[in-house]
Amino acid sequence: MWGLYQNQPAFVLGFHGCDAAIADCIVSGAEHVLKSNKPYDWLGTGAYFWESSPHRAMEWAEDMAKRPSTNPRRVQNPAVVGAIIDLGNCCNLFDSAALDELRNAWDILSLLGMPDGSDVPENKGSTPDRLGRYRDRAVIEFMHELRKQSGLPDYDTVRAAFPEGGELYPQAGFTARSHIQIAVRNPRCIKGYFKPIATG
Repeated sequence: MWGLYQNQPAFVLGFHGCDAAIADCIVSGAEHVLKSNKPYDWLGTGAYFWESSPHRAMEWAEDMAKRPSTNPRRVQNPAVVGAIIDLGNCCNLFDSAALDELRNAWDILSLLGMPDGSDVPENKGSTPDRLGRYRDRAVIEFMHELRKQSGLPDYDTVRAAFPEGGELYPQAGFTARSHIQIAVRNPRCIKGYFKPIATG
């Protein structure tokens, strides 16, 4: 009913934490931020960015550098790359219509089960953040499939708030690492990359 307003009319700045060598390759144009397709990616498949928060992107990269990994793209020297993002046709999970669409996808998925016949996965995690968002990913991807089956236009991006990190202070309604995250599904929405300027 309000589909006309799903197209977001402005560019946003997104920030991606990664290794410094990869950041240099991205800014030079040699490669793009890769789409993530992990089973716990809470916004589904896409290239992930923190909206307007190079600080949070750097925190993430620094956290990754502390973890042992055999991945050739592992973070050794934390860095941040910026992106100019056209949100395009956005599943904006700040909007009640998008939330209704996602809930509808859940209602159907919970009745039908996963397309492969398995049970719908659960979100997991030992903290309130529940960083293993297996169910959220399944519902998001099912929502995209429902749109395709209904002949609706694909979403270019998915945008949502993530209340992470526990209470900012006792009884706070704010969390220590709250942020807005964007999953870019359509790479044409990334209009350019840049190296953020660090100031005091």
